Amino acid sequence: MLHALGSATPDPIIRLMHAFAADPRPDRIDLGVGMYRDEAGGTPVMAAVHAAELRVLAAQETKGYLGLAGDPAFHAAMRDLLLGEAASVERVAAAGTPGGTGALRQALELVRRANPGARVWMSAPTWPNHPALVRAAGLEAVQYRYYDAESGGIDRAGMRADLEGAAPGDVVLLHGCCHNPTGADLTQGDWSDLAVLLDRRGAVPLIDMAYLGFAEGPQADAAGLRLLAAALPEVLIAASGSKSFGLYRERVGCVLAVCADAGIRERAAAMLATINRESYAFPPDHGARVVTTVLADADLHAQWAAELEAMRLRLARLRAALADALRDASGSDRFGCLKAQRGMFSLIGADPAQVERLRAEHGVYLIGDGRINVAGLGEAAIPGVARAIAAELA
Repeated sequence: MLHALGSATPDPIIRLMHAFAADPRPDRIDLGVGMYRDEAGGTPVMAAVHAAELRVLAAQETKGYLGLAGDPAFHAAMRDLLLGEAASVERVAAAGTPGGTGALRQALELVRRANPGARVWMSAPTWPNHPALVRAAGLEAVQYRYYDAESGGIDRAGMRADLEGAAPGDVVLLHGCCHNPTGADLTQGDWSDLAVLLDRRGAVPLIDMAYLGFAEGPQADAAGLRLLAAALPEVLIAASGSKSFGLYRERVGCVLAVCADAGIRERAAAMLATINRESYAFPPDHGARVVTTVLADADLHAQWAAELEAMRLRLARLRAALADALRDASGSDRFGCLKAQRGMFSLIGADPAQVERLRAEHGVYLIGDGRINVAGLGEAAIPGVARAIAAELA
């Protein structure tokens, strides 16, 4: 049977990881893999997370199963963190998942079971795994214009024009903050306009919240999501704990479904539990319990918020320093938009041939669409990286 299998397409980011690891040059720079890194190039364990893990291990008396949807305390913690007072408890169904990718997959499966004919509208460009997940769920993927490469901002007119084509029951996939791969984020005015448009078209937003806290801080980053939850009858949210809590290995995720009323919420909650049962049965608990412990304790919550803010500010400094260094190296301000963008990622406008030369000749690794992970930079490496980019993109 297995001899009939076709060849799977290698993931470009995983392939880049292997190439970087095999490169003997000591000064090579990894700007491809989407993890936060400190100045030493490591991905640190947050102190609040470490303290919470010690508490969890000390208090844990069983490794027995939880419910199919996971820990209700985790659901409540994530609901409060993301939604605040925007949606009442009675409207929100939830299920734990293996990471934000798992949350997206389960949310899309929920869509398929509710409306198999739904189209999923995705920004152009978007995270490369979004289209794959939509296809895996058996749904149709369509694009809407989003990024204006010339300005480094958003093509608002194009986005609005395209989304006017959304039909009732279609899903519009939105990045909650720190748009991946562009770093160009929606303003609060944009979210307000989207609420009106989505309500008029009868489309349901699915918000990928992978980088809460890395743009303007947790409250500001959740503001657009909360606006939609308060204004619309239905909102789907796929949340990740990987970046905001540094729990990449623990695969902490949660899918939230904001429903029109408590009755629909009950049906959505039961279906999410069923989808979990048919996928992997019970979601992982350790990382989810660590997040719950951090958010439930005032001191740990404050410590986590301070650590997250330090990471956010460091990213902003790296962006500004890289933009300034690129201006000096290129003699133009074509990369000035980096300062206004948010989060870990930006597009530098490199084509695949230029990306390959950056890797081969300069040891600067990024993926083929020209996306860079700003968090992969150390301050000392910025001048050299800027010179390399300027030399190949001139």
